[in-house]
Amino acid sequence: MNEAIRPGTDNTPQAHQASSPSPQLSVVVPTFNERDNVTVLYRRLEAVLAGIAWEVVFVDDNSPDGTWDVVRALAQRDEPRALHPPHRQARPVGRLHRGILASSAPYAAVIDADLQHDETQLPKMLSLLASGQADLVVGSRYIEGYKSEGFNKQRAGASALATEFARKTLRVEIADPMSGFFMVRRDRFEQLAPKLSVHGFKILLDLVASANGSLRAVEIPYTFGERQHGESKLDSMVALDFLGLVLAKFTNDAVSLRFILFAMVGGIGLVVHLTTLFIALRLIKVPFAEAQAAGAVVAMTSNFVLNNFLTYRDQRLKGFALLRGLIAFYIVCSVGLLANVGVAFSVYDQEPIWWLAGMAGALMGVVWNYAMSGLFVWRKK
Repeated sequence: MNEAIRPGTDNTPQAHQASSPSPQLSVVVPTFNERDNVTVLYRRLEAVLAGIAWEVVFVDDNSPDGTWDVVRALAQRDEPRALHPPHRQARPVGRLHRGILASSAPYAAVIDADLQHDETQLPKMLSLLASGQADLVVGSRYIEGYKSEGFNKQRAGASALATEFARKTLRVEIADPMSGFFMVRRDRFEQLAPKLSVHGFKILLDLVASANGSLRAVEIPYTFGERQHGESKLDSMVALDFLGLVLAKFTNDAVSLRFILFAMVGGIGLVVHLTTLFIALRLIKVPFAEAQAAGAVVAMTSNFVLNNFLTYRDQRLKGFALLRGLIAFYIVCSVGLLANVGVAFSVYDQEPIWWLAGMAGALMGVVWNYAMSGLFVWRKK
C-alpha cells in the first residue's frame, strides 16, 4: 500500500491543484508496525525540508498495528495525493520499487520510518544531486564522520560482514551498499528498474550492482539514532534474502531467490521422503509401491509446511487458507505423485536399490511442483 502526502494547509482538491508546486523531492518511507513513528517523521521532514517542494510516499508492508490507518489520517489532514497501490502480496523491496516509480519528483530519497536515519542530511543530499555532482547519494556507515547511537555490536558485525561479502562478490565499489538511507535521480532509477530484483533484499545493493559502475555515487556520513518505537523489518530469514539477492545478481538473475528456497525445501523433502520410505519398507515391511507412495505424501506435506513458512512467507497462508492451500497442493502435485511412484517402481523393478528408486521418483515431480505451486497454491491475488 502506498500513500503520497504533500505538505500544505489547504486540503481542498481545487486549492491543492492551484497552489501546490510540483515536488522536487519524493521521500519514500517503508513501514512495518510504525504507527507511533510516521507522524513524528513527517513533522521532522516538514521542518528540515522547509522551502523545498516535496512529498512523502509511505510504503506499508501490511502492518498489523494499524500503521496504515495513521498514514491515511495524516494524508487527510495534509493534502494527500493517492497513488495506485502495489500488489498487496508484493514483498517489501518490490513495494519500494513501486513507491519510487509512483513518485513524481525528479529526485527520490529512501529513509526508514524508525527514526534512526538522519533526515537532516536530506537537503545536502538533494543539493549534491541537483548540482549534477552525483546520480546517487548514500548515507554511509563506513566513512569518516559516521556516528552510531543505536546500532548494537551484533547487528553491526553482521552488517559489516554482509557488506564486505557483497562488495567482493558483486564488485560493488561504494563503502556501504547495505545502507537503507539514500537518494537517487529518478530518471536513473527508471533506467535501472527493469534490471532490479523484485524479490531482492537491499534495494541499494540491487541498484548499484545492476548499474555495473554507471552510477556516479557520493557517500556522506550521518548519525544513526536509536529506534524509538515499532520493530525492525529484519527477520530471521534475512541472511537467505541477502544471499539470494547476491546469487541472483551474480548469475544475472538466472537463478531467483524463490527458486533457491524451493530447491532447499525440496532437498529437505528428499531426506524426509527417503527416511519415510526406509521406515515403511524396512521396519513396517509394506510393499515398495505403498512405501514409495507414503514417502511421497509425507514429503509433500513437509514441503508444503516449509514452503509456506520460508519460500512463500510473503504470501504465507493462515487459518482456513492454510488447509485449503494444503489440499490444493495435494491436487496440483497429484500428477507428479503418479509419475513419482511409476518411475520409482519401474527403477526398483529393474534394479532393487531402494534409495536409488526413491530418489528417481522424488526428483521426477520437482519441476511440476514448483510450477504448479506458484499458479494454484500461493498465487498472488
